[in-house]
Amino acid sequence: MGLFPQSFIDDLKSQADIVQVVQDYVPLKSAGSSYKGLCPFHGEKTPSFHVHRDKGFFHCFGCGVGGDVLKFVELQEKLGFQDAVRHLAQRFGLQVPEPENEQDAAAEAEREALLTAHEAATEYFQHQLAAPGGASAREHLEGRDITEATTGQLRLGFAPATRDGLLTHLRARGYSDELLVKSGLAASKEGRPLIDRFRNRLVIPIARDGGSVIAFGARALDAEQLPKYLNSPETVIYSKARTLYGLNLSKRAIRSAGIAVLVEGYFDLAQALQADVPQVVASCGTAVSESQVKLLKRFTSKVIVSFDPDPAGAGASARSGELLLAEGLQVNVAVLDEGEDPDTCIRNRGAEGYKEKLRTSKPYLEYLLDREAAQRDLTRGDHQREFLTRMLQVAARIPDAASRDLFADRLAHKARVLEDVVRTEIRKAAVARRTTLGDTVGQVGKRRPITTAEKGIVWALVRETSSAMEAMQSLTDEDLAGLTTAPILKTARALADWPSESVLETLRQRLSTQEVAWIDRLGQEERPATSLAYCLGALRQRVLDRRLAAINDEIARCLEQNEATASTTLDALMKQKHALATELESLRS
Repeated sequence: MGLFPQSFIDDLKSQADIVQVVQDYVPLKSAGSSYKGLCPFHGEKTPSFHVHRDKGFFHCFGCGVGGDVLKFVELQEKLGFQDAVRHLAQRFGLQVPEPENEQDAAAEAEREALLTAHEAATEYFQHQLAAPGGASAREHLEGRDITEATTGQLRLGFAPATRDGLLTHLRARGYSDELLVKSGLAASKEGRPLIDRFRNRLVIPIARDGGSVIAFGARALDAEQLPKYLNSPETVIYSKARTLYGLNLSKRAIRSAGIAVLVEGYFDLAQALQADVPQVVASCGTAVSESQVKLLKRFTSKVIVSFDPDPAGAGASARSGELLLAEGLQVNVAVLDEGEDPDTCIRNRGAEGYKEKLRTSKPYLEYLLDREAAQRDLTRGDHQREFLTRMLQVAARIPDAASRDLFADRLAHKARVLEDVVRTEIRKAAVARRTTLGDTVGQVGKRRPITTAEKGIVWALVRETSSAMEAMQSLTDEDLAGLTTAPILKTARALADWPSESVLETLRQRLSTQEVAWIDRLGQEERPATSLAYCLGALRQRVLDRRLAAINDEIARCLEQNEATASTTLDALMKQKHALATELESLRS
């Protein structure tokens, strides 16, 4: 059963005036029985975006996007369905009902408790910063030229040096120790009382793009205090690899400007905001992850990478650029002077000095060519070959053929070799990469039979994309190992952060011609007799069957041994066998 009753969804859509909702984002003019305006989902000068109040749906005749009021909120705010429901319900003052599924209800309750605990912690840290005990943190901010306005905008705070100040505060508000440990706000060592994770630190709240605080970064205030930065652990509401710091503040500016500025750290972002560069986000690491790239791609197709120019930062720029490029984004790199990062550049040169660095940023491929060439003596044959090999690896990730040819010309000039030779090698590298990615499914169904479970999951991907994508996140690499359709399913699973309406088209772009033809044929067939849940369970059962067979083999070998140690091993194996058998029985029932 879904998270929300259908009756509530129907009531919500009936009470949410779609014209009123759309007008929060798009100016509309009456056009007969409908309203029209410029489409917010693609660039246009002549209005082709129509909203029908009586029918409760929108449609753009330019790009083909359409749907009901919930779909509009999903697309415009870049939210999943459940979060779009909550957003719209809050907008129209409707109380969201409790989930109908008990398991879902418990998980949702815990998730909400973690979010409210983080909000309460944020308010506590903010209060402590303003209190007399927060003087050292305020001095630190003043020393970094962080204004009170920015401090408030980022909701910066201070964690006192006391061992359990936050714990006492949250316990008094009814939060259990178990939840506080799960949240990462409290830490414990075996046999010792719980203590606050963050102590004597400047605290930086980390929010998801919707605005809810989900984690914290904390900077040490004493020079001898280690580590310098202490971050929240991974939780059910926080994944570092899937989060971009500051996106909740900058997403509208990014969408409006059509470009994002990607920096490394918290204070880089703070200074950029003060310098009137509102389209800034931070990776909070040495390089962006694939999930962060996909998240950023929801909001823009252009990125300026503005990392530190030291070796670590330059390397991060290169790695980040490659990931961004591979996802089809237009990438530039802002080259700062040695010894500067965005934070110090702005403080030393002012806002205009930093903006000039952004305006004169280099296209990523030019930056990379210059960087890699500067590290080698290209008059030496071994260095030249090393340089070409490295650049061919990059070229293979360039999705656009015209861009690859342009890169070939520049690479040939740098390496002092014939352009035709480089172009040929780049095309070979690109083909080899595509082959590597798709060779296991290039002949779908020809080398080994495709199971009913596989067909059911792929059918759902084509016909019921949103629910299939959500369900597939439970699949592990072990579940997919050995499947003919593994490359299809792994490629689809990697699109978890993408809007559901773009998943299928993106999947088709990444698969081979044979794979696309096969999934399209399968999608035209009637609904499979087996449910999606059954198909996912069948894959899990397959894994457990393999494990059980391996354990039975181990048991047989132990029974053949006469060694004393075999008895202990046998006992452990029998326990594993029992646990697997129980899990299998549960799946089969």
